Amino acid sequence: MKKVSILTPETAVPSAVSGPRYMFTTANQFLEASGKRPLFDVQLVGCKREVKLLDGVFSVHPDKTIDEVSDTDLVVIPALFGDMKEAVELNKKAIPWIVEQYAKGAEVASLCVGSFLLAASGLLDGKKCSTHWAYYNEFKETYPLVEVADGGVITEDNGIYSSGGANSLWNLLLYLLEKYTDRNTAILASKYFAIDIDRDSQSAFMIFKGQKEHKDEGILMIQEFIENNYQEKITVDRLAGMGAMSRRGFERRFKDATGNTAIEYLQRVKVEAAKRNFESTRMNVNDVMYEVGYSDTKAFRTVFKRLTGLTPIEYRNKYSKM
Repeated sequence: MKKVSILTPETAVPSAVSGPRYMFTTANQFLEASGKRPLFDVQLVGCKREVKLLDGVFSVHPDKTIDEVSDTDLVVIPALFGDMKEAVELNKKAIPWIVEQYAKGAEVASLCVGSFLLAASGLLDGKKCSTHWAYYNEFKETYPLVEVADGGVITEDNGIYSSGGANSLWNLLLYLLEKYTDRNTAILASKYFAIDIDRDSQSAFMIFKGQKEHKDEGILMIQEFIENNYQEKITVDRLAGMGAMSRRGFERRFKDATGNTAIEYLQRVKVEAAKRNFESTRMNVNDVMYEVGYSDTKAFRTVFKRLTGLTPIEYRNKYSKM
C-alpha cells in the first residue's frame, strides 16, 4: 500500500482537501473493479483533531495528527485561502513535519497556492514551482529563491510536485495517479471526473493586469502610456526618450520594475486586448489583429500562442460568447 497523507491546514480550501481524498479512494475502487488490490492508504492529517475552514463554515476531523504519522509515501498540501502570509503563519507547526517526511523519502505535492506553505519549508529553494497565476508576483517577492514555472499546470522537481491555479490541482492528481498506477487507470479517472488529462498550461486563463506594485514613478508613467496607446507603433527608443533615459538604462530599469522587458510588456498588453475582443465581439482574427496594432499575421499568432497556449482561432472558439 502507498500511504497518502493529505494535510488539513488551517484556512485550507475545502475542495482541495476533499478532492485528493476523493481521487485516490475512487482509484482504489477502479483497481478493485479490475481485479487488482487497492493501492492507496488515504488519510487526512492535521495539527489538531478538528480543523475549521472558511471561518468555521466547514469543520474537518483529520484521521490522525502529525504526531501520529511517523512516515508516509506522499504528502499533499492543499490550497490555502485568504492572506497567504497569515495562512503560512497559522500552519507553521506543520512545516517541520513536511520537511521530516521528505527527508525520510516521501514525495510532496502542493496544490495551487498550497505552494506558499511548501515554499516556507525551504524545500523549494533552487527548484521550480507552479502556483496560481494571480499570485506569481506575491510568490516571487516572498520566496525569491524559488523559480516560478510561468504558465505551468504541473511542475516536478526531485520528488516535489506543484500545480497551477484552482482546478489544475486535478491535473496534478491525475499525473500522480498515472505515475503510481498506469495510464489506463488515469484515463478512467479523467473520464469519471471529467478532466482534460493532458492540459499542461494555465496560460489561457491568465489575466494580465500589469505589474504596478513597484514605486518607480517614471516607469509607471510609461506603463500607462503603453496601455493607452498599444495600437500605435511604439519603439523602445521612443519609450526611453519619454523617460529621458538611455535605451540601455531604460531597458534595465523597466525590467527591474515590472519583471518584463518593454517589448514583452507591450506584447502582453496587446494580447490581453485581443483576448477581450475575442470574448466580447464578433470580430474575426484579422480584424482583432489590426485592432491591437499588429499587421503581421504570423507574428500575431506566434506571440498570442506563446502567451496563452492557444492560437487566436482556438481562443476565440473556446471563449467567445457571441
